[in-house]
Amino acid sequence: MKRILLASILGMIGTISYGQWQVSASSGYAIGSATMKLGERITASETENSYGSYGEGTNFQLRGTYFFDDSFGFDLGVGYLHGTDQDISVISLPSTEVDAVARARAFGASASVVYKFTNNIYGRFGALLKLGGKTEGVIYQKSVFSEEEAEALGVPDGSYSETNYKEDFHGHFPLGFVGALGYKYDLDDNFSLFVEAEYYGISLKRKDSEITEFNTDVKLPDGSVAVSGLYTIDNLPEGVNKNTTYVDELSNTNTDTTQELSQKVPYSSFGLNIGITYKFAKASK
Repeated sequence: MKRILLASILGMIGTISYGQWQVSASSGYAIGSATMKLGERITASETENSYGSYGEGTNFQLRGTYFFDDSFGFDLGVGYLHGTDQDISVISLPSTEVDAVARARAFGASASVVYKFTNNIYGRFGALLKLGGKTEGVIYQKSVFSEEEAEALGVPDGSYSETNYKEDFHGHFPLGFVGALGYKYDLDDNFSLFVEAEYYGISLKRKDSEITEFNTDVKLPDGSVAVSGLYTIDNLPEGVNKNTTYVDELSNTNTDTTQELSQKVPYSSFGLNIGITYKFAKASK
């Protein structure tokens, strides 16, 4: 037993003796992968589905890698995703206009195994986690008043309400997959440049949401403001909840409008990253 323990310790020491640390910084752009229906685009003549993934957008990453030998290593990374706008609801009708988009503002982390196929070509694969952030909804709505509504508000026909608000959606912590294949070019003994193709496979189950900004103005046909702040974040219209909780089950007799059935939303993507690596001096025996 002592011999086995001694051999294990010597093996670990040997591995660390030949080990090497390196740190990397990169940025890139990803397109949606495994897209799902996110909403609809509606006109007077047709309705069209809107597909996408909140994983589309620009990302920034910092990674630290430890190589046990000339081929195998372990990588820990943190990153930020600045997602592009995804259409949730786009309506263009004579009396109603809606432009609602949502985008990711998310922080994540990864833990991966790295393997060098050659001195220049490498691959890594592992687990992906979302640490924090949100899916931010940005909504604009214009609704022309009926004759009765206009009369009640004391405004002329053709007047309308204009609403702008933001809603932040949060999710349960998910676990996904990350895989990448890259090529590095050594500038000198310490610095190298790299380019890599990277795949994220992950989806997020919604937990709750909160309206953070809300404003409704009444406008005249010429666009001038008749009533500013008819509704605000502190005076929401009937039927609009500041906070919503998403659950897996709802009773058929449920009357609590602050609860809705949850859903999974896609964050999968395929992208290209470019970055720089600094390699520390290799440990020696």
